[in-house]
Amino acid sequence: MSSVPPPATSEQDPGYPGWRVAIAAAVGILCWSIPPYSFAVFLRPMAEEFGWSRQAMAMAFGVAPLVGAVGSPVAGYLVDRLGARRIILPSLAIAGLALAARAYAEPPFWHLVVLFAVTGVGAGGGSPVAYGRMISSWFDQRRGLALGVAIAGAALGAMLHPPVAQALIDRYGWRHAYLILGAVILGVGLPVVARFVRPTGTTSARGLGPGGAVDTGATTREGLTSPLFWVLFAVLLVDSLANSSITIHLPAMLTDRGIPAAQSAMALSAMGAAAIAGRLATGWLLDRVFASYVSITLLLASAVGVLVLTRADSAAAGAFGAALVGFGMGGEGDVTPYLLSRYFGLRSLSTLYGGMFTATAVAWAIGPTLMGRTHDATGSYASQLMTLTVALLAAAALMLTLPRYPAPASSAPE
Repeated sequence: MSSVPPPATSEQDPGYPGWRVAIAAAVGILCWSIPPYSFAVFLRPMAEEFGWSRQAMAMAFGVAPLVGAVGSPVAGYLVDRLGARRIILPSLAIAGLALAARAYAEPPFWHLVVLFAVTGVGAGGGSPVAYGRMISSWFDQRRGLALGVAIAGAALGAMLHPPVAQALIDRYGWRHAYLILGAVILGVGLPVVARFVRPTGTTSARGLGPGGAVDTGATTREGLTSPLFWVLFAVLLVDSLANSSITIHLPAMLTDRGIPAAQSAMALSAMGAAAIAGRLATGWLLDRVFASYVSITLLLASAVGVLVLTRADSAAAGAFGAALVGFGMGGEGDVTPYLLSRYFGLRSLSTLYGGMFTATAVAWAIGPTLMGRTHDATGSYASQLMTLTVALLAAAALMLTLPRYPAPASSAPE
């Protein structure tokens, strides 16, 4: 009789414990996404109260992802060596406290910058970077879908956070709204992650499951010196520039065109709803279709969506363009960790994903700022939207250069 007990269930079984981990990770990512995805509806009332320009507000917001850009590789490195829980839990606590502290923002401008910087401290450790390796270690045949389920938490946040934040602002004012949202991170996200997000059933804190041994695959140096890594980095940077620019400025963009604030916030919800569908569909497709082809489809959808938004002058047109951009968000969240795990294995996955996530963090810092500068200089977002459209098309073309997965690394169909 074997001394090693067989797995209780398979990945195809809904009762497989890895699915509980993926769902709990989605809740954690949902709460982690409150600061970036709710800020769009805070931008205008805060700017009006303090008399600051949209570019200044976007610059203050950009400090958080810049700090996160520095912290994400560090967080990934620590996850590879200490395990995800030891990084995620304190990061969520910092994010919740920092968000609540924004309720006390006052001039001068540097006060607001400091508050956003503190939020960025917890950004890398609470991001998908911290969850990707753990989920990949639980799954192999259904890895794409599992990653899609987890990262769909961010898409759900894009749908829920803007209208919820707008409703809180309308009823209680923006300061009390920040207090309530900070409490949600501490009272919902933190307990759920603490209870359910766990490594596979081994003595290793880092986890070892059916997805393969966590100590096999490329080293960090091998990954960083591979041209494949930098192709993915460039594509993720462009995709994130588009997503961040639209997410932060969409409500202001639409209200500038005479669309009521509530309907403008709902366009962001349409973007989030489409992102949920896009990420789940992407996860399902990644287990069946070569990931490069999936990514190209998503990037093209985003390009068309941005193009629609250049002239959207009604709530329906704004929601349609935003939905196309949202559907393409799966390219940012799902494809990147999936391809990293297939090309480079799990040994240094979190460290490499952390380095890759720097592209997202930098994009969230500079994308909204460039959009704000364009608006302040021209009174319109149109020229920057056209630039983003062209960049997305170029990124789609770049994905055609990717080779097939290395044979030993994947059993996924090619």
